[in-house]
Amino acid sequence: MLHYPKMPGSAAAPVGRCVAFEKLDGTNSHWCWDRDFGWHAFGTRREFNLTADGAAAFTVAHPGLDEAAPAFVATLADPLDHILRTHPGYLAAQEVKAFAEFLGPRSFAGTHHPDDPKRVVLFDLWLAGQGFVGPERFVADFGHLPTPRVVYRGKLTGAFLEAVREGRHGVAEGVVCKGGDGATVWMVKVKTYAYQARLRAAFGDRWGDFWE
Repeated sequence: MLHYPKMPGSAAAPVGRCVAFEKLDGTNSHWCWDRDFGWHAFGTRREFNLTADGAAAFTVAHPGLDEAAPAFVATLADPLDHILRTHPGYLAAQEVKAFAEFLGPRSFAGTHHPDDPKRVVLFDLWLAGQGFVGPERFVADFGHLPTPRVVYRGKLTGAFLEAVREGRHGVAEGVVCKGGDGATVWMVKVKTYAYQARLRAAFGDRWGDFWE
């Protein structure tokens, strides 16, 4: 599993308990770890070696994302490596893919202002042979690192989803609701009406390409 799976919209939301995380408006990136080699590759859709030459090639292919690799190495690489090598729950994992959002204060729909300070925020981990780390486990094991804010814990209801859409939970883009663990993990996204209005203003008839 290389790329992050396409996440369904709120119409596909199941009934059950969830953890809702703030959905950050940036560029989705993945980071590859191996127990023998450590962090060795990264990318968005394409994959590059996590070396100086690989980072340079990534910058050529993805203008505006040149700060992604330095930010990951500076803030997440070592703390994640330590957890994966010492936490009992991850000692059996040989290969891991970390998923993180690259963004700045004015990032919008995948575009970034060059003068803004950027950060990389961890939002998921996938373990080969096990699947995604469940939301409660993710918060417990990785919540001390740069991760999205937990907006809500509890039963996923239509009332909660509508409250998110109406902007009553203090999020700009929306939330990602997750439940289960490992092979049973599910996730859905819901975005705010205010974000929808921004998309319509920016992209006209193409706004749906950036919606749920």
